[in-house]
Amino acid sequence: MHPVPPMHPGDGVAEAADAYASAPLLNCLLREIGEPVPGPREPGGRRVYRLPGGRLLRVRDGRRPRDPELFTDGAWQRLGHAALVELTAEELRRHTGLSNPGLPAEMTDSRDVVAAILAARAGTAPPTDPYRRSEQSLITGHPHHPAPKARGGGPVTGWLPYAPEAYAAFPLVLLGLREDACVEDGDTRALDALGEAPPGYRLLPAHPWQLDLVGARPEIRAALADGRLVRLGPSARPAWPTAAVRTLYVPGADLFVKFSLDVRITNDIRRLWRHDLLALRRTDTAVTSAFAALDAGPAWLSDRGYRTADFAFEELAVLVRDGLREHVTPGSTPLLAAALTEGVQGTRDPLDPDGVRDLAGFDGNPLDTLADPAAWWTAYLRQVVPPVLELFARHGVVLEAHLQNTVVAVDGDGVPVQALFRDAEGVKLLPEVTREAGWERLVYCLVVNNLLEIAGALRERHPELEPWEPVRRELARYEPRLPEVTDLLRSPALPGKTNLLLRWTEADGADARYRPVPNPLRVADV
Repeated sequence: MHPVPPMHPGDGVAEAADAYASAPLLNCLLREIGEPVPGPREPGGRRVYRLPGGRLLRVRDGRRPRDPELFTDGAWQRLGHAALVELTAEELRRHTGLSNPGLPAEMTDSRDVVAAILAARAGTAPPTDPYRRSEQSLITGHPHHPAPKARGGGPVTGWLPYAPEAYAAFPLVLLGLREDACVEDGDTRALDALGEAPPGYRLLPAHPWQLDLVGARPEIRAALADGRLVRLGPSARPAWPTAAVRTLYVPGADLFVKFSLDVRITNDIRRLWRHDLLALRRTDTAVTSAFAALDAGPAWLSDRGYRTADFAFEELAVLVRDGLREHVTPGSTPLLAAALTEGVQGTRDPLDPDGVRDLAGFDGNPLDTLADPAAWWTAYLRQVVPPVLELFARHGVVLEAHLQNTVVAVDGDGVPVQALFRDAEGVKLLPEVTREAGWERLVYCLVVNNLLEIAGALRERHPELEPWEPVRRELARYEPRLPEVTDLLRSPALPGKTNLLLRWTEADGADARYRPVPNPLRVADV
């Protein structure tokens, strides 16, 4: 292992990209195969971990670990991202007995994507709309994934025009699909308002990046040649990508559209898979009905239906999702929950010539200006937790309520007044999954991925805040109906998803595996 030499002080983008890419990789490495060495933290908040091969790794501990150092030749040597990737691969080979040359390449791609995004932002003003700004703020991304920003390893010119983190906006490509080749289910009428198809054709919008990726395939070329598919040009209404990359928002139509994207993003190739599309109406109907039975307040952004071509069922599919305007509480501002936790504290912004601005989130994050953090946290819990538990207890619906599927609407003071949830593809229904598996998934998404991250972001700004008692109180309201809550409050551990090992062993992205992580909600048995 050869530590990377110090970077040139002026190379701010490279330094920031290393910090952004290293933080989630360190989170994975330390959670999944590292063991903390007993004893107090070292000066500067550093903690030492022992890796499977016996080597010692030291980091500045916290929600986003940084400044990794390896104990080598009797001294601590700083590791840049490239050296950290090398170390991770060596330790995983030792831990699992398996090799995977593809994952280190993904980790490197993820870091290079961050660098390209930071450079692109230098010449682009952030969006003025706070909701769009929140969706397009995620430079770090998934906090426990080894390559959260990988874009398939392709050239920058292929993906950067469509990157939410670079504040992208662009027209859709409109296709005409001959009616006898059209397959659809549910309510897709909103697609027809995006343009005009010739007689005998249906309008089929497409993501331009996806067309770049699949447009040369024989079945699509044949359809263009024989007239089953025709190009109609760009849409008049622009769209912009949300944090999910392949889901776009068309503000002029107040409509979300989700596409296949034949690129691996985090754990999966992001296609609209046939089996998910065929299950869409059943799943979305169950969730929509369950939300209708709740008290007014929380909202579900319905996946209304899909349209595609019979000769390219998955490749050209487009899913229609509710927009925001009919659902958001009047006078409030929607914000993506993941944006509230974004950033690596202590990392200098390379676009700030004075070097005083932290890369710690997005402009407009209410956590940055809280007058009463405890009241804000209580309000957040009251909006986000009850809908998830009510749907599980009363309807057997398991929402995938992680940070990227949760939108929180805030009032003029930044206080949460509503929660909105999305993405039927990630929903599980009982008894299609067991109650035990459904509850584990619920706890991981809601508690580990969502609440623990928001609490951590709050405590970075307000170290005096004690966040866990309000969570216990909110959960305890459901103990009479959900015996699982009692077990949750007494369990020493929570399920932490092992994305690093999942990717290293090349398991299916939907095959979630968990490792116990300490449960801060635990109360002693009475």
